[in-house]
Amino acid sequence: MSETAHYVASRLATTVLIVLGAMLLLFALSALVPGDPATALLGPAATPEYAKRFIAEMGLDQPWYQRLFTFLGNILLGNLGTDVLSGRPVTRVIADVLPYTFILTFTAIGLAVAIGVPLGCYAATHRGSVLDHVFAFVSVAFIAIPAFVIAIFLLLIFAIWLNWLPVLGAGEESSWLDQAKRLILPTIALSVGWIGFIARLVRSSMLETMGENFIRLSRAYGLPSRLVTYKYALKNACIPTLAVLGMGVGRLLGGAVLIEIVFARPGLGRLMFDAISTRNFPVLQGAVLVVVLIFVLTNLLVDISYAAIDPRIRRQGSR
Repeated sequence: MSETAHYVASRLATTVLIVLGAMLLLFALSALVPGDPATALLGPAATPEYAKRFIAEMGLDQPWYQRLFTFLGNILLGNLGTDVLSGRPVTRVIADVLPYTFILTFTAIGLAVAIGVPLGCYAATHRGSVLDHVFAFVSVAFIAIPAFVIAIFLLLIFAIWLNWLPVLGAGEESSWLDQAKRLILPTIALSVGWIGFIARLVRSSMLETMGENFIRLSRAYGLPSRLVTYKYALKNACIPTLAVLGMGVGRLLGGAVLIEIVFARPGLGRLMFDAISTRNFPVLQGAVLVVVLIFVLTNLLVDISYAAIDPRIRRQGSR
């Protein structure tokens, strides 16, 4: 087996273990959740006989580990269960809201990279300047402020006071312009913290890389400063940024829960929040599985990209 194939296989094995561990933890914790699912879903007026039958249909009368094995077996058949409220397949329920979360998360990542990387590069190449100090202060401020606080302020300023943008909901399906307008503020709220984080990370990585011997050698050979900075130094400085972006997808998915609630947007975060509130375990289990898969697969792709850029990582991971 080649070095690259061995590295990918080891990462795939780790990915499978992470998914199994996450579902094991979810099912174990679900057994400790207080409250009666039948009462939460059916209401207090439900008869004991109907509530008992309902619990049996949901499989909640079985031990949690038995429900876990049943769930894992159904996954192999492409079945995530049935939404107990609507009677629809969980896969269909998740598929309806998944595009909204994808659009919000990856738009936020794109905005954070598009702004954070140039800011970090500029701060590194103008170390000690006034703008460097300004960027440092702004970056730390962006990192410190929670996304939901920024979301509330954006909503108050641009939706209520200025009335510039419609923000509640995802917009009409037939109007891309309406959807884009309603995506602006949630994207900004979710990406602000990552703009500051990426800017600080790129700056520190650039400063470290600029002190390496190969950069000094490139300058000694008389290569143009822009070429040395943006082709050689930036490429190596972006390696840690790639690794952080892999973790960033998981953190942004977590942050999207509150953002989707503040802006009344459909999405996985809102779906999980509603499922927890109503003890709708089939939907919760399916949504958590999808979130974990997105997180680990994104990190897998980042690891592979990381190893492609830096062969030393590939050699270490294949041992």
